[in-house]
Amino acid sequence: MYEQDSVESELFLPIRGMASETERDPGVSVQQQGPRYYLKSATNGRGGLNVYVSNRRSSFCEQQQRDAQNSFSVREFLKSKLFVSILIVGAVFITLICIGLVVMYERDGNVTQTIDVWRDKLTPEQLIWFDSGLDELKKALTVPINTKRAKNVILFIGDGMGPVSVTAGRIFKHGEGGKLSWEDFPHMGLLKTYTMDKQVPDSASTATALFGGVKSNYGTNGVDAGVLRGDCYSSLNKSHHVESILHWAQKAGKGTGFVTTTRVTHATPASLFANVPERGWECDATMPEEAKNLGCLDIGRQLVEEEPGQKMNVIMGGGRQCLVSGVEDTPEDPIDTWSCNSKDGRNLIEKWKADKMEKEQSFAVLQNNSDLVNLDVSNEFVLGVFANGHLAYDHERDKSDSGMPSLEEMTTAALRVLRKHQKGFFLVVEGGMIDQAHHRGWAKTALSELSAMDDAVAATVKLMTRELEETLIIVTSDHAHTLSMNGYPDKGNSIFGVAQNSKADGIPYTTLTYGTGGPDGFQVEVDSQGKVHRRDPTLDNLEDYKYVQQVGIATDENIHGGVDVAVHATGPMAHLFHCVHENSYVAHVISYAARIGRFRDSSAAGAFFDLLGLSY
Repeated sequence: MYEQDSVESELFLPIRGMASETERDPGVSVQQQGPRYYLKSATNGRGGLNVYVSNRRSSFCEQQQRDAQNSFSVREFLKSKLFVSILIVGAVFITLICIGLVVMYERDGNVTQTIDVWRDKLTPEQLIWFDSGLDELKKALTVPINTKRAKNVILFIGDGMGPVSVTAGRIFKHGEGGKLSWEDFPHMGLLKTYTMDKQVPDSASTATALFGGVKSNYGTNGVDAGVLRGDCYSSLNKSHHVESILHWAQKAGKGTGFVTTTRVTHATPASLFANVPERGWECDATMPEEAKNLGCLDIGRQLVEEEPGQKMNVIMGGGRQCLVSGVEDTPEDPIDTWSCNSKDGRNLIEKWKADKMEKEQSFAVLQNNSDLVNLDVSNEFVLGVFANGHLAYDHERDKSDSGMPSLEEMTTAALRVLRKHQKGFFLVVEGGMIDQAHHRGWAKTALSELSAMDDAVAATVKLMTRELEETLIIVTSDHAHTLSMNGYPDKGNSIFGVAQNSKADGIPYTTLTYGTGGPDGFQVEVDSQGKVHRRDPTLDNLEDYKYVQQVGIATDENIHGGVDVAVHATGPMAHLFHCVHENSYVAHVISYAARIGRFRDSSAAGAFFDLLGLSY
């Protein structure tokens, strides 16, 4: 068939080889004969003639009629409601496109950004916050998800660092608009802190959950809820022992260690290496004879004599009086009367050294700033015990050669020792004196300790810059305190200053107060008229590190709060912290991210035992 184009006409001529109307086979009826064929011609608009075959006879008049009908249909359509509707929809669509042209869309994952015409309508007071919001949106929309394996894991614990402590600490150090070093981490969530038997926890039980992935009873370290506090007999059953992340990391061939500003046998670090039913059993002097006779070991002995404590590469903190009997009590380094003081003649530091010499392992024992500064980081094992009890508060510590190091200095030294491990490392860093200051009601000291932990986190991020893509860094707390931030103080007011006067008694009150506290915090006086009233805090130096904030309920000391605490994370699998979690979830994230513990790499032997339904 040939191309048809332009005006059409018919020649009505039969085609050779085809029967015309006058040449049909007379022996065949009309109905049985084939179709009629005609030659048609049409000018092609280019001065030529196209000829083609058609089996349909048409006329010029029919064609004209069809054209007239088409013209009529178009006119009717232009007048129809459908056409009007299409016009309206088109107009709306074009309007939306025009509006869209007012907005610039950045590519490559950046945020939609308004152009100047929109900003002209904003006052300077508004524009600053629109720009700030835009900057935060850009960051949020470009947050990468790191799904690599975590070669290294660093877990920071701010003991007693609840949400109010963080807010107040931020204002204290950086102002209302500032941020602590970990508050720029891209991922965060909240952790529930209750124990199996208490709504408000202690540090031993919460550390067991954080480090072992199992919630336990109040006051117990490294054992599950099948062991009641003080029950030595039950704790000897190893099926109730909770292995810590540190133990899992050692089994995977990683370097391990912890750094703390408290005693190395204190409640938080103890859950890394000890399995005891009583957190107070830091040394022999606080253990009942019955427990000793049954075979329970105190926390100090488990650190030095048992695994995984014996295999830890770095141990730094205080607590000499729990490891060595008869230590000297000095004004610069007093005996901690709140803690255990060994009486059995032990010297676990010398025992630790002897173990390393017997195994021909390189080691260093550190006792002061000078030892830490001159540390040879090529040593495989480092034991730093810098105080009889807890280390001095950061604002009070002696910074001379014979003094005690800061949390930042211990942390960076530990990292330099551990970084040489080819399979990576696991390190826990505890800002433990935040909690101790809160217990005394010294809010400024507590926030100063929080600031010291902020320095340690910032130094860690800087030191690990080249390895951040393979290093999971987590910052969280074990529990909160009853610290509250109240009143309506002006922005820029000292966080330790007066919020306003009470509308009930007219007496000023401070921005920071505690719900519970010792006798020094319950500040009630009798005036000259014999009326009992709250003491006016402006009579005291509110900026003193040892000023005791006023409390609502008097008890022996400021006690813990039971609210959720924040967890911040950056690095491999950090995005797994994303909502409200149990505090035990932290250990499982670390296990998964680093492929240790229950998520360890499979092996031929492991696959065989799994096939048989046995543990391996």
